[in-house]
Amino acid sequence: MTGKIEAIFVAESKRSKVNSVNSAQLEAGRGIIGDRYHILSNEHVKANVNVLQNHITFVEKENLDAFLSDHKSQLDYGEFRRNILTSGIDLNALVGKEFTIGTAKFRGFELCEPCRTLSHIAHSAVLPDLVNKGGLRAIIVDGGTLAIGSDIKE
Repeated sequence: MTGKIEAIFVAESKRSKVNSVNSAQLEAGRGIIGDRYHILSNEHVKANVNVLQNHITFVEKENLDAFLSDHKSQLDYGEFRRNILTSGIDLNALVGKEFTIGTAKFRGFELCEPCRTLSHIAHSAVLPDLVNKGGLRAIIVDGGTLAIGSDIKE
């Protein structure tokens, strides 16, 4: 199973603006350098608290396109607050599996279901329309670099 990276998004904090970038540097066990998950991981390490297993999030472009079409919405992909927009791959099938993108290696951890906060920020229909279609949380096993256009390989 292979897919592609369509877009990369980072945000400095939980509620801050999401920015699109062309490439990203990833640190194993932490996240995308400069992103909220990476910053939170560093805070946990400094406080001697276990680092969470949500280093990075992915979402399928096909699912978002269907949602946007169904609701005649002009939302930007970044407003769904996932780090990586993919195409051509079933992210749900990657739960519990390892995969690579660019020079980085990942392990799918769990589905990234939409929440009430996302429903308030993006669109009220996020819940329930994106249940089981909201993306994937993954652990960064080996750090590296990925860029828009990078292949996703299982």
